[in-house]
Amino acid sequence: MQPLKRADLQVNTDLNDLTQVLSWFDQFNCPPISYQVWLQCQLALAEGFTNAVRHAHFGKPCGVPIELQVVMFPEWLEIRIWDRGGPFDLIEKLKSLPKELDSTAEGGRGLRLMERIADLLSYTRSEDARNCLLIIKHYPREN
Repeated sequence: MQPLKRADLQVNTDLNDLTQVLSWFDQFNCPPISYQVWLQCQLALAEGFTNAVRHAHFGKPCGVPIELQVVMFPEWLEIRIWDRGGPFDLIEKLKSLPKELDSTAEGGRGLRLMERIADLLSYTRSEDARNCLLIIKHYPREN
């Protein structure tokens, strides 16, 4: 199926770049995505990006890039976040976290939030030593 819209962005490993990431994502605040679904996807994107900066790129120089891609289809949105951190087993990490969100917990809430928002959430390692966080969110097709 042909995408309705696609955009790519590369930013540095810097939490200050979150403003740029969210501003870039504004272009997807349009039909067929409802505002509520867009807000959920924006939250998932923010969590994924900050996790890449704080965890995957911990100790790496700010110049190490994080690559982002969003592709909009008539019935779903795909968000990809590529980092250059070490391997990470998302499934095992999610199994080790409490099922309920703990608002007082120091960490782990972002992964649970992404899991709840996404219809599909995966984290895979590519042959070029990058990791890709994939978030897919379905929404009703416009009539």
